[in-house]
Amino acid sequence: MILLIGTTLTASGDSTEVKKEEPKKTEEPRKAWYQSISLRGYTQVRYNRLLETNPKLKCDQCDKSWGENGGFFIRRIRLIFSGNVHDRVFMYIQPDLASSASSSGLHFAQIRDAYFDLALDKNKTTRLRFGQSKVPFGFENLQSSQNRLPLDRNDGINSALSNERDLGVFLYWAPKKIRERFAYLISSGLKGSGDYGVFGFGAHNGQTANRPEANNDPTIVGRLTYPFLIFGKQIIEPGIQAYTGQVILQDRKAKGINKEYNYKDERVAASFVLYPQPFGIQTEWNVGTGPEYDPVSDTIRQLPLRGGYFQCTYMIKVKDQIIFPFFRTQYYNGGKKHETDARRYIVKENEFGIEWQPFRNFELVAMYTMSDRTFEDSSNKSNHQKGNLLRLQVQFNY
Repeated sequence: MILLIGTTLTASGDSTEVKKEEPKKTEEPRKAWYQSISLRGYTQVRYNRLLETNPKLKCDQCDKSWGENGGFFIRRIRLIFSGNVHDRVFMYIQPDLASSASSSGLHFAQIRDAYFDLALDKNKTTRLRFGQSKVPFGFENLQSSQNRLPLDRNDGINSALSNERDLGVFLYWAPKKIRERFAYLISSGLKGSGDYGVFGFGAHNGQTANRPEANNDPTIVGRLTYPFLIFGKQIIEPGIQAYTGQVILQDRKAKGINKEYNYKDERVAASFVLYPQPFGIQTEWNVGTGPEYDPVSDTIRQLPLRGGYFQCTYMIKVKDQIIFPFFRTQYYNGGKKHETDARRYIVKENEFGIEWQPFRNFELVAMYTMSDRTFEDSSNKSNHQKGNLLRLQVQFNY
């Protein structure tokens, strides 16, 4: 007996295949918006007092545990809730559970980011961002502290924005291919700044994060950057950015130039990054004008400012481990509008460090800092401190 499977005979004796009916595909139920939200985060724990030569050397903007009465310190506890709640809507909410609300207390929960992106086209090349988010000014300002090598951002660029964020509306544009390149610079461990578009433009309150508008005069900001692929592998990213607006000083004791303590706040900055494959360079410089305490007249004046940094790095891979030795030198001469009396600063600082990543969920950074800082306000009109210290940080990624 001959058994034919899947064939039939025609009148001429030829055999033809019998087509089997394919099972009907059932459509998967569409996910609810809350099923599209992911949770991730990181925590940083520091100690800054090893080999310390001057306990009066401090850096309020950098790390409040510098100097006398400093000790073990949780610098950040970040939880990030993010996801596409619609094909055209992306949400991002990031609280920090380790914020320092005052000199007498630690670990106060505070919102860092709370924004929504509205895609204006199917490929999401153009987006509008609404809410509190990082302001597109400076590469290192936009780079996450989870990815940055030095333990703190440089004074020169970071003095533009306390916590790098503010409430506003921003437009970002980048081709799909370049958005993928921005994502690669993060996922590959090359310490990218994230996807803030090739072109960014927007308006924000100008009073920095978690503070309401104070003068009905929004700050306008714009940024242009592009990650070029050269020699088939290497990536360089030049950029330029600027902003203009008015700021009202919130924390002041000295007399201002007017009763409202309203000052012009303007800057322009240039950036350049050579991503570490294996050698890397990162440098930025900005100039501008803003409020600054003047110890001679004991007033807060409108004065020019300038500053920036130069950083070089090297990536070493040993099996699954990654090691980043790095060096950074920085300079800043100007005021800090978010500190008391727009505190006057002259900063000259060199840092040598190394980051060790034995696996993705753990990082150890050791950094030796040699600092020369002048920081003066109406309560301390002559304050010039020099010193060295070894700083340690462990970071857990989850």
